[in-house]
Amino acid sequence: MNAIILTGSIATGKSTVASLLKLYGYTIISADEIAHKKLVEYSNKIKEMFGTNDRKELGKIVFNDKSKRKELEKFLHPKIKEEILKESNRLEDYGVPYFLDIPLYFETGNYKEFKNIVVVYTPKEIQIQRLANRNNISLEEAQKLVNLQIDIEEKKQKATYVIDNSQNLKHLQKEVDKFINYLKK
Repeated sequence: MNAIILTGSIATGKSTVASLLKLYGYTIISADEIAHKKLVEYSNKIKEMFGTNDRKELGKIVFNDKSKRKELEKFLHPKIKEEILKESNRLEDYGVPYFLDIPLYFETGNYKEFKNIVVVYTPKEIQIQRLANRNNISLEEAQKLVNLQIDIEEKKQKATYVIDNSQNLKHLQKEVDKFINYLKK
């Protein structure tokens, strides 16, 4: 009831928005942090399934093989969701808004019980450029990574609220301030 999904796409600035929301005192449940814990917790099983439990190696495997990516998602996503729901139930008792930072919210389709969705938006061209710069990869590689996710324009259309991150950090801060005011109403 008090949960708000925070999502976007790779290199749209979702993590920066999550950090800003934390500065405002909001609690953030991070699906990525939970996923990292689950990778450690189930490292033996993952090594058995994929021949490695090294995150970088595993990333290469699932990036290049859609069936392996699906296999990993099928294994991890239910465990991640279980942890998110456990944390959400605990936070509901406080009766205040909190955020579920779920990068692949639309891609997984696993969280339909949550209705309030904030999308951090950056136009695709900027997204690709930021990703290439951030990860020190070619524009072509960045394009491939971006294309693994649902298009940001489609996510924007499905959002309850959109935080625009198409400019600089100062602009993003103003966008987050507007969102916080919207939340308070």
